[in-house]
Amino acid sequence: MAYCFNAKKTVSGLIEWVKNYFENTASTDTKAIIGISGGKDSSVAAAVCVKALGNDRVVGILMPQDIQPDIDYSRRVCDFLQIKTYTVNIGATVTAFMNEIKQHMEPAPQAIVNTPARIRMTTLYAAAATLGGRVVNTCNLSEDWVGYSTKYGDAAGDFAPLSDLTVTEVLAVGDELGLPYDIVHKIPTDGLCGKTDEENLGFTYAMLDRYIRGTDDLSSVPEIRKKIDRLHNANFHKLTLMPKFVLSP
Repeated sequence: MAYCFNAKKTVSGLIEWVKNYFENTASTDTKAIIGISGGKDSSVAAAVCVKALGNDRVVGILMPQDIQPDIDYSRRVCDFLQIKTYTVNIGATVTAFMNEIKQHMEPAPQAIVNTPARIRMTTLYAAAATLGGRVVNTCNLSEDWVGYSTKYGDAAGDFAPLSDLTVTEVLAVGDELGLPYDIVHKIPTDGLCGKTDEENLGFTYAMLDRYIRGTDDLSSVPEIRKKIDRLHNANFHKLTLMPKFVLSP
């Protein structure tokens, strides 16, 4: 049977799933704590939580690093959903941390890139502990598939409403939820070098999504298929539980 995505059915399922998660694991006033970047994933995840819990139980945390040029998108999402927000600028924290590291070793480029994401997650858990909440993981299946996330950074969280949805499907869910089109379809960038996610990856999310769902084996572009497989295998550790030694009886 050909794969067919039903956005309306998925939205209904997502809302019910989030409701059940909170009903079964939390108190009636536990909040969903979510970092709002102004992109599709955090916007869609926040909208789902609002539908499931009510806007009084969803808290958006804006976390610019010094100046964030597109922070108005984040504010618009929160205003549209009518959720309480806090802005915590992580710029000084990142600078102080990296300066301390440099006293002992020269940080690798990967450490410089990943540290802000991990500080943002620390911020979200501090907010959750303070406000009484659960942290929303906003990663989608496409990004997870090729490791386009930071372990213990944006890849962390207490529950993940979008982790089984491709980018294409997240966009459809965002449209079904009635979010502003320009926010849902805003071209994602890494916020570092000015390139889009797709430019950094070397292929489009549409291609990746078709490959994941088995509707295109990418036989016409074998070099891209090979790259996707390599990225998936290299980053699969981000999606699995930490290996542990098992004591024999």
